[in-house]
Amino acid sequence: MMPTADATQGNHRATYREVLAEPRFRLLFSTRAVSITADALRITTFSVLVFSATGSALLSAVAFGIGFIPQLFGSLLLGSLADRLPPRALITGGYALTCFAALLLALVRMPVTASLGVVALVSLATPVFHGASSRLVAQSLEGDAYVLGRSLNNIAGAGAQLFGLALGGAAVAAIGPRRALAVSAVLYLGCALAIRIRLPRLQPGDSGGTPGSAGGDGGAVRASLQGAGLLLRGRTVRRLMLAQWLPVALVAGAEGLIVAYAGERRFAPGWYAVLMGCLPVGMLVGDLLVGRLLRPRTRERLVVPLVALTGLPLIGFAAEPGVGVSSCLLLLSGFGYAYGLGLQRLFLDALPQDGQGQAFGLLGSGSMTLQGVGPVCLGTAAAAGTGTGGAIALAGGAVVLTAGWILTWHPAACPRTATPQNPAMDLSSTPPSAP
Repeated sequence: MMPTADATQGNHRATYREVLAEPRFRLLFSTRAVSITADALRITTFSVLVFSATGSALLSAVAFGIGFIPQLFGSLLLGSLADRLPPRALITGGYALTCFAALLLALVRMPVTASLGVVALVSLATPVFHGASSRLVAQSLEGDAYVLGRSLNNIAGAGAQLFGLALGGAAVAAIGPRRALAVSAVLYLGCALAIRIRLPRLQPGDSGGTPGSAGGDGGAVRASLQGAGLLLRGRTVRRLMLAQWLPVALVAGAEGLIVAYAGERRFAPGWYAVLMGCLPVGMLVGDLLVGRLLRPRTRERLVVPLVALTGLPLIGFAAEPGVGVSSCLLLLSGFGYAYGLGLQRLFLDALPQDGQGQAFGLLGSGSMTLQGVGPVCLGTAAAAGTGTGGAIALAGGAVVLTAGWILTWHPAACPRTATPQNPAMDLSSTPPSAP
């Protein structure tokens, strides 16, 4: 059958059914959703466990976020392994490692510092097996199917996170934090077994990467640093990473102030949870509608308006609205998160073929790190005198400025600007100082 004109022009609209019909993606998608549920369950119960042992709100907060920032270092130092080791062994090992860590926290009564160290060490490896998994998805799905695959991952990730948080609260209340941690370990073990049994045994070269061995710790670290530097020196890749990092980090910072905002406004107990749930609900709806109803080129043209939509509603918090208006503003902001779908194809096209796993790992770890930094920065702004409503509005304004920056280079907004056909040339031709 000859391809349609739309397909040859890259404007063919895939369907979720087509995406889920691909066996390898279906396996990676389902195990990832289960692991996100386990992550949310482990994070919340570990935070509760630390608080019950120490009575310290600070240590409880550290326990909640200790797995975020080390991921960036893991990506920089070990990221090349995502392209150099067999994916089945790597992904299975990653889930097995997190299973072991959760089981260790559940069964062994360690000092709090040792427990935090265990979580931090495991998080160093997270970008490696997540990068390998993302690379397999990119090799399994083509064109718009890849973008919808990312959309499905976003939708399932948000839903799994909400379910994991709810499950964590129920499990802690019913069986206590240590047994709840053991439940998360069982979920990780199920993911590891599913990958080990059902994913074909592939070598790195079979899935699009470059065959090779780790080459020892020194070789892996050196290759990872060189690969990360090469990626970040490329103007196109760097811009597309920043475009996916900055709005999410700024909104995460605003989200971190919702509890304090509800307290300052004297909302009824429990309303803060409703407000915090509005962002992921908006994200679910936005990803579903934008991913399912719009054609690929339309999504790409809507990147800048959707980024602006992510920020503009937050500016309304400067007026310190009540519960109803605040909920609507957060829903609209979450809807704008669908802007990322319009960047997925451009990002994939800009990557070197032999560095996709490391690039995906760096993308995820950088996003997680900045989402951990965002609340600290905005919390500092709120404490400096802007108030929580003013700080949330400040975050919204910064997102709108980010939309203006994207407008200056985004190909759909600047028809003369195109993603380079030779990503390797682009990666090496731009000085690091160019944004």
